[in-house]
Amino acid sequence: MGTVWRAYDLALQREVALKEVRPSDSPDPDSSRAHMLRERVLREARALARLDHPNVVTIHHIVDTPALAHPWIVMELVRGLSLADRLAQGPMAPAEAARLGRGILAALRTAHEAGICHRDVKPANVLLRPDGSPVLTDFGIAAMLDSPGLTASGDVVGSPEYIAPERLRGHEGDPASDLWSLGMLLYVAVEGRHPLRRDTPIATLAAVLNGQVPPPYRAGPLANVLHALLASDPRARPPVAELDRMLARAEEQAVTAPPPPPFTPPPAGPMPPGYPPSGPMASGPMVSGPMVSGPMVSGPMTSGPVPAGGGYATGPGQQHAYVGLPTGDVKRRSGGRRAATIAGVAAVGGVLAAALIVVPQLQDPTTTPDTPGATSTPAKTKPAKKKPAYENPKEAGDLLSPAGIRTAIAALEKASGSKLFTGFTVYGEYAIAQVAVPEKKGYDTYTYRDGQVSRATGGSLSSDTKPFSAQSFDWDSLPKLRAYADRRLGIKKPTTHYVIAQGAWVFAKNQPVILYYVGDDYGTGYLAADKNGRIIKTYAR
Repeated sequence: MGTVWRAYDLALQREVALKEVRPSDSPDPDSSRAHMLRERVLREARALARLDHPNVVTIHHIVDTPALAHPWIVMELVRGLSLADRLAQGPMAPAEAARLGRGILAALRTAHEAGICHRDVKPANVLLRPDGSPVLTDFGIAAMLDSPGLTASGDVVGSPEYIAPERLRGHEGDPASDLWSLGMLLYVAVEGRHPLRRDTPIATLAAVLNGQVPPPYRAGPLANVLHALLASDPRARPPVAELDRMLARAEEQAVTAPPPPPFTPPPAGPMPPGYPPSGPMASGPMVSGPMVSGPMVSGPMTSGPVPAGGGYATGPGQQHAYVGLPTGDVKRRSGGRRAATIAGVAAVGGVLAAALIVVPQLQDPTTTPDTPGATSTPAKTKPAKKKPAYENPKEAGDLLSPAGIRTAIAALEKASGSKLFTGFTVYGEYAIAQVAVPEKKGYDTYTYRDGQVSRATGGSLSSDTKPFSAQSFDWDSLPKLRAYADRRLGIKKPTTHYVIAQGAWVFAKNQPVILYYVGDDYGTGYLAADKNGRIIKTYAR
């Protein structure tokens, strides 16, 4: 809703973003909808004027006179990319995403303290300054807690992919809903895909309403923050101050943590009931609006060229535009009213330049067939046949064997002084355990590598984290799980194997599980087994 122009404000003696707020179907200026639109624009101006923060776009003034058919907002011109454009180039590293999250969180904190819920936190509504700092924009549909009754009746306000599940149940006005949207934004930023995107907005809303998000694969130390932000119960999401500390710790850990073996998250594949397939994000900025069904694009992520000297401006409901000075004739809407409007606004504040609006088509993942859910038992090895290396820890020389993983557990328990872990991940070369620190209501991270254990400060624990004993798992089942995974997950020549143990997995009725991952250069699949090694579900590539 609205067109954004790059302009020069004669009064302020600076370049600004000038936004004409005009609905797509251009209602009669005297209609009730036009009056509601005008009231909404005024509300946006008042809301933004109350916020003074470097991570919130600055509004300079509003032009609203009877001589103009629509209001105009004069605001800060933010030079740089939108987050949607940045993500079109590829996912972010966990440390970069954590820094981004702290900036957006600071903007939300300022808004919430002023009684404003944004309600549409998404990549297209975050602009990035040249130094990479985020600027939260588009408060046009913000719910003013002190101005009830101004939202459109019966409308779903916000982008379907980023609406918190409680809002779909009618629970509005809770600042924690913006935190869920921030969590989903960071999930997409670091994972390179949206876990709940479906072929249609209604199907996407149904997946969001289900309230359960598949675990991330690339997030590293940021995973616990995502888990906290995306809690289905808004009361379980931590306070803003605690989230800021968690993001700061995640950024620090992401910089110093040893990198895992390279792998890509699983492409579109079967998920638990009610979940969409997931996969790499299609090339091109993410935008709001109707979703178009189509195959997911795989391979390197690229973005289109960015006009030199361009900038971004903000406003309610817009697809963010590249706003740069035109190099040739620009096609404009015809009509006397248009000319009169431009002349009126220019007289008040600036010289207008045309805007190039880039709205690429969304492409969604396609559904893949179900994978077998039953467990099969590998054939017994004949006595004369040599065992595979992974069944013999002396030959394998790694930790993904019964003896190897028990050695790592014993060393981690001894170094930490605890037999309870809150997280446990094992690669062939090293193992990482998260160990609860009850007096701090958090955890520390211990890494076992080459017979040595190192410790790093962890983060805060969410209220639903369930500590577990790693010794209680049947690690003798690892060879069977690996053989089954190598045979049934669709990866003929695996280059990556690793295991994650969890004390409570939402897709297994919060029971302990072993997640066995197998991958190559083109993707990853995994299987889930209970603590006794019985396979529950497989997610083939």
